[in-house]
Amino acid sequence: QLVESGGGSVQAGGSLNLSCVASGLTYTPNYMGWFRQAPGKEREGVATIYTTDHNTPLYADSVKGRFTISRDNAKNTMYLQMDSLEPEDTAMYYCAAARRRSWLYSLRPDDREYGHWGQGTQVTVS
Repeated sequence: QLVESGGGSVQAGGSLNLSCVASGLTYTPNYMGWFRQAPGKEREGVATIYTTDHNTPLYADSVKGRFTISRDNAKNTMYLQMDSLEPEDTAMYYCAAARRRSWLYSLRPDDREYGHWGQGTQVTVS
């Protein structure tokens, strides 16, 4: 089970820090990611990070330099620090865990790659 929190409403230029707590997984996913979906738009990848080493995270071009993904394995928690928020960042944000033995490490919101999804947390930027 993945549970997101930390969403809310902020003004443009503001910041939010999203959290995703993982529990009950029977394996350790090789990587986890953040995705978002705005009304009327397809779900898109935001950032992804390995869970077991320190390789460079992947970011969507639209959030590079503004968002930072991180993890705390001791707490089974992944974070997304979002700074310099823009109205275009308004969306439902989801965290997802890669399927067992998946090493694709992409930002594609593909259920064949990411087998576990949270319910989402709403971010609104005005």
